[in-house]
Amino acid sequence: MKWKKPSEKISLLLKERLKNVECQSRIMFGCPSYFINGNMFIGAYGDDIFIRLAPTDIDEKLKKFPHAKRFEPRPGRVMKEYVALPKSVYTKKDIFSELLRKSISYTRSLPRKKKRSKR
Repeated sequence: MKWKKPSEKISLLLKERLKNVECQSRIMFGCPSYFINGNMFIGAYGDDIFIRLAPTDIDEKLKKFPHAKRFEPRPGRVMKEYVALPKSVYTKKDIFSELLRKSISYTRSLPRKKKRSKR
């Protein structure tokens, strides 16, 4: 996936969909990303939205949504629990809401991420 700054429209869509979710926003990869208990669970990257899913859900969702793919911010650097959702998926509110619920639930089940100590 070649790096491209997400549009303001994608950033606002994410912000709107997450307004009632207890999470923190940060910039990762130069793009808006959101965290629960220090664990990243969703963000924008180029024209896509990437979302964290339980390993047991990933293959099922990739089959169900053939235009979705594993999130690879740099060639050869696949992020194992993340799926990149194209516009054809994330603009369908019911589908996106289902994926978001699964992502939030899975991310909340993860242990709180400890802050790294400064070197």
